[in-house]
Parts: sequence; C-alpha cells; structure tokens
Amino acid sequence: MELLIWGDQGWGDELFTASLMTIAISLSSYAVGLVFGCIGAALKLVENRWANILGEIYTTVFRGIPELLVVYLFFFGGSLAVMSVASVFGYNGYIEVDAFIVGMLAIGVVAGAYAAESLRGGYLAIPKGLIEAGLACGMTRSHLARRVIFPQTLQYALPGLSNLWLINLKSTALLSVTGLVELTRQANIAAGSTYKFLYFYIVAAIIYAALSFFSTIVIKRIETWSNRGTVRIKV
Repeated sequence: MELLIWGDQGWGDELFTASLMTIAISLSSYAVGLVFGCIGAALKLVENRWANILGEIYTTVFRGIPELLVVYLFFFGGSLAVMSVASVFGYNGYIEVDAFIVGMLAIGVVAGAYAAESLRGGYLAIPKGLIEAGLACGMTRSHLARRVIFPQTLQYALPGLSNLWLINLKSTALLSVTGLVELTRQANIAAGSTYKFLYFYIVAAIIYAALSFFSTIVIKRIETWSNRGTVRIKV
C-alpha cells in the first residue's frame, strides 16, 4: 500500500488527479454527445428526406467505426486542419491540438450517434394520444414540446442514455493514446516507473469499478425520480 500514499514516495495523489480528469472528460464528452444526439434524432424524425439521409449517415458511420480510430482521426486530422489554416497566415510549423478537447469531441461524437437512436426511440414511444390531447387543450407547439414531448422522450430514453454514460466512462481509457493523463494513462506511467504492472492495473480497474458503482446509484435515483407518478400494472 505504500505505493498509493500521497507525496513523492507514492502515486496516490497522481492517481486521484487522473481520476478527476477521467470524470471531467466523461462529463464533458457526454454533454457533447447529448447535443449531437438531439441533433441526430431531430434529423431522423423531421419530414425531410435529405435531413433523414444526413441523420442516417451520421448514426451509421459513427456507430460503425471503432472509437479508437475516431480518436486517431480527430487527433491527427485536427492537427492537420489547424496547420492548414495556420499555413494560410504564413506559419508552417507543427501544431498539436489539445488532447482534452480532441478527446471530448471524439468520444462525444460517437456517444451522440448512440444517443440519437435512444432519443429517437424515446420519441416514437410517446403515445400519440398524449400529443393529440395537448393540441386539443389548446397547447402551442412550443408549449407541447416543453411540457409533454421532451419530458416523455427523456423518460423513455433514460435507460439507453444511462447505459451510454457507463460506456462513455470506460471509453475515456482510449484517450491514453493521445497523451492525456487520465486514469489509464497514469496507471501505465506508474506501472512503467515501478515495474508493478499488474498492481497498478488492478488499482485502476478498482477505481473504474467504483466510479461505475457510484454512477449506477445516481442513475437509479434519477430513474426513480423520472418515474414518479407512473402507475405500473402487474400482470
């Protein structure tokens, strides 16, 4: 356990900081994924053929490409794009994009493709009678969306979005290849410095499991809150 103490003699503070980085990149990429998910779901639901095609391309491509490859494409492609813009202004040196931003966008875009399908399924699960009843009561489209459609969509999509969060949390380990010092990267650094590979990888696995366990508790509380007032019929 002396390897996990805080200070120069141990790796406890470094692993703690790396765990905070993992949480930060997970939250930010998940937020990006929800934004892209809403856009993707809207594209697939509107009555416009070209929008439907664009939404289908987005969800199909980013659900079909391995996440690690997406990270590489964003990391090296992002650097190339920035250098191309910089060359227009006369700078021809190498520019490396920020690993945190690249990771947030790469994982977020992939998460958005899955979130889009969860949100689309949630919208399609809304009974049409609820929407018709809202319109019959004189609700405007914006009022109906805010008070009926959006809450109901989230309620039905919540199980899929909750599962996506857990997947998103583990996907941050892929960002170790970009040099971002998150939990997996820090565990690898500590293992390489001490030659205690199995020890530090087990510690990292325990931390990931603890984060997932805590997330599951929070998710259950959110699901309980979202299902308040819902009558369950036992057959």
